[in-house]
Amino acid sequence: MISYNPKEWFSFIFRFHRGDTFKKLIPVMFGIGLYSAGIAYLELEYWQLSETSHVKNITIMHTMLGFVISLLLVFRTNTAYDRWWEGRKMWGALVNNSRNFALKLAVMLTESSDKEIMRRLIPAYAEILDKHLKNEDINHELFDDATLSKDHYSHKPNQLAKSIIGKINEFYLAGKITGDQLIVLNAEVQSFTDICGACERIKNTPIPYSYSAFIKKFIFFYVMTLPFGYVFQLGYYVVPVVVFIFYVLASLELIAEEIEEPFGNDPNDLPTAKIASNIKKNVEELLY
Repeated sequence: MISYNPKEWFSFIFRFHRGDTFKKLIPVMFGIGLYSAGIAYLELEYWQLSETSHVKNITIMHTMLGFVISLLLVFRTNTAYDRWWEGRKMWGALVNNSRNFALKLAVMLTESSDKEIMRRLIPAYAEILDKHLKNEDINHELFDDATLSKDHYSHKPNQLAKSIIGKINEFYLAGKITGDQLIVLNAEVQSFTDICGACERIKNTPIPYSYSAFIKKFIFFYVMTLPFGYVFQLGYYVVPVVVFIFYVLASLELIAEEIEEPFGNDPNDLPTAKIASNIKKNVEELLY
């Protein structure tokens, strides 16, 4: 995720980053510019259509459809942002629950060896969940046998949660925690799996295909018909105008596509690796 100062918005105008939509759309914008210039030449020079031609009435259609497409894009952007923000809330809850879990264990456990085990297990869950959501390979050598075994399980967060529950149960059987304390700690571990399930729901349930495809088609045909009607008012200036309109509409769709799946390595994705690192730092400070 890109860190920036929202108050220095003048610098954004001339700043281009790796995920900027302008870079992605340059080839298409160039093609639309040539298309618009071709339509302008045919209507003004080759066909020599007059301003009273019926083609001019296309502007009425654009006026009506412009309001519709704006509503669609607003709904599309809000829906994508809701998914991004829900993912951020889930990782915020993981931070708080990890701290609460470590705080309770720091008071309940008395032996330093037991605290050391949980000091490794709790941050490892956030690290593995980060890699799991990004579909990255998890190197088993990063963890000892008490944290993550080399079994064939594909769902590593569940495997690690099972290890945490196992350790908590061992503490109970050994008389290191009471039954009431076991119930309290079990709720903390359950919150981990609930957060994992919510993140997987966001990741594995994209915007319906028909809805996404319709918006792209709508934008394409809307932009392709713009030169036919506005060439009489703008002349060859219709070329930059159409290109700019396409850039605005397509950029909103690209931004929505990027933020609707917030678990990845794109510039606007959530900084889950940094959050996992902060969880590790907090837990290590508590379980010293």
